[in-house]
Amino acid sequence: MFADIWLYLVLGVLVVVGAGLALVRGRHSRHERHGETDESVETGETPTTVGTSGDADPDTAAAPSEAGLEPGAEPEPGGTDSGGPATAAATTVDVERPESVAGRMVRLRARLARAGGLGSTLLSLLSRGDLDESDWEEIEETLLLADIGSGPTDELMTALRTRVKVLGTTDPEQVRALLREELLTLVDSGMDRRLAVSPVTGDDGEPHPATVLVVGVNGTGKTTTVGKLARVLVAEDKDVLLGAADTFRAAAADQLSTWGERVGVSVVRADREGADPASVAFDAVKAGRENGVDTVLVDTAGRLQNKAGLMDELGKIRRVISRHAPVSEVLLVLDATTGQNGMRQAQVFSEAVDVTGIVLTKLDGTAKGGIVVAVQRELGVPVKFVGLGEGPDDLAPFDAAGFVDALLD
Repeated sequence: MFADIWLYLVLGVLVVVGAGLALVRGRHSRHERHGETDESVETGETPTTVGTSGDADPDTAAAPSEAGLEPGAEPEPGGTDSGGPATAAATTVDVERPESVAGRMVRLRARLARAGGLGSTLLSLLSRGDLDESDWEEIEETLLLADIGSGPTDELMTALRTRVKVLGTTDPEQVRALLREELLTLVDSGMDRRLAVSPVTGDDGEPHPATVLVVGVNGTGKTTTVGKLARVLVAEDKDVLLGAADTFRAAAADQLSTWGERVGVSVVRADREGADPASVAFDAVKAGRENGVDTVLVDTAGRLQNKAGLMDELGKIRRVISRHAPVSEVLLVLDATTGQNGMRQAQVFSEAVDVTGIVLTKLDGTAKGGIVVAVQRELGVPVKFVGLGEGPDDLAPFDAAGFVDALLD
């Protein structure tokens, strides 16, 4: 009887031990399938997620970090918590090599020339022969429809009428040369179109990355322009970091992260939609300085439902950044097809932040090419980049002579 009892006990122990070994093997195989190590199983630690700022628990982040300010610094009046630390997105896709600047300028000029419009219309009118008053009125209307503006149009009309009359020529090549000279005078204002994207020395004597704020209303292609501009700089062997400070538009940070992944640059973003934009911008500049990058490109909000609120927010972003690093550029993105409405947008933005350059997108319809003249004349700042398409490399530095020649080709 006792022998039977002992037999049952031994069998029971063997069953329990066997079950335990099977369970351990099952857990081990599951962790292997998910790429986890034995150490993480034994210690119970959660594997670190690539691409975070290093804080294991965002909810325990310190308040100064959430506000985008250094410990002990005064917060910006009226500011809100960002909702957690910003994160730098890791590159997880194959990195592309952007097209060279020289190559894209040749290609964009060819596309602009194929579009026809302003130049070809004017050339056709001026080469008719003896121009009567109705012909000159048609020329004036063409210039106005091209959004050159009334002032520049009057100047161009006066100069053309005088020179054609003095020379007494109807030869198309001579007329084209006259038209080119007058258009170039209007387009090339002699302004510096170089983009300040090299590291600078701050007031503290320390090196800082060049910080470029990109502003504009939603729908102009602002976030896309930031991504395309990053590609331009990478093609010039610049180290770039992106700041996703457009925290109010759904998926804006995701869109910018995709651009960053494709070209192999990091993106600093908040952990939730609606976070404090100034905080994200500050974190981006701080990360850029710590990582020794050349240029930090900061995308900003572009809602115009409340112009005063938007302008105040942009002013705050610039003030917060300026306390810790110089702002090298403020680029205003304008949709060239909006014409005079774009001019009003430019005026509002220039009052809120000191705009240093214009990026004209959607300039593939040359009938609106005159906006180049109008916006430079109104704001006193140069057009520095133009975009002529939806492709990732359809952005190039603006060249006045090339632009005019493309109009007349």
